[in-house]
Amino acid sequence: MEVSVRLKIKSLYNGLSTKEQNIADYILENPISVAHNSISYLSDELNVADSTLFQFAKKLGYSGFKEFKMAILIEENNFSTTSIHEKIEIDDNELTMAQKVFDSNIKTLTNTKKILGLDDLKKAAEIISNSNILYFFGVGGSGILAEDAYHKFLRSPAHVRHSTDYHIQLMEASLLTPQDCAICISHTGKSKETIRIAEIVKEAGAKVIVITSHASSPLAKIGDVVFISISEEIEFHSEALSSRISQLSILDSLYVILMFMNKEKSKEALSKVRRTIWDVKH
Repeated sequence: MEVSVRLKIKSLYNGLSTKEQNIADYILENPISVAHNSISYLSDELNVADSTLFQFAKKLGYSGFKEFKMAILIEENNFSTTSIHEKIEIDDNELTMAQKVFDSNIKTLTNTKKILGLDDLKKAAEIISNSNILYFFGVGGSGILAEDAYHKFLRSPAHVRHSTDYHIQLMEASLLTPQDCAICISHTGKSKETIRIAEIVKEAGAKVIVITSHASSPLAKIGDVVFISISEEIEFHSEALSSRISQLSILDSLYVILMFMNKEKSKEALSKVRRTIWDVKH
């Protein structure tokens, strides 16, 4: 299956130069304008040379800017059709609604899997494995993901921490050291609370791993490693709900990778946890 323009841009975003990121942001926000205007018009809008736009298209794998524009146009037309098809209608029965929700979640997982990078997974796992403390940060719905991750990683060799109280999160962030790391989760990447925490973590010298749905967000630009979850929005089914599925899968992946990196310590940690829980239940 051909990877969409949006997915290509988001998968390459963190490795782009500042100028290229500005071009990427414009394209993601104004795809119709890009598809229907000349390269000269767009270069004036972005204050870059025509050749810069041509090279940007080449970096994404297109033969030139003309082919790039055509890909955007086809994608936008298909997106409009798909959105109408996937949208839950008032006369849909309960099974149809449920099936559309499942289809949306499956699509989210598939699209997110396409842009996962081996280097990012290796780097994040090594950061976590070499850290004295791993802290999970998030507020609102992302706080629930952070708590789930905390519950999961308690079974790993990592020394993990998490709090649902924002003031405690701020204090914990300020006490991290260059030997620690934090995973910051925010669907939009624009949460002022999480951005502030990430800034404090960076000021403390600790590493920041970001999980978000928006590669150009302020939070993503703070991260040492950034994972992007891709989701499609349908009415009454928030994009944030769909992205949650892929964000959980990213966290699950990091957990499994970490466990395999430290097999003996992982077995020991699992054994302790299981034995303690078994004693209570029996």
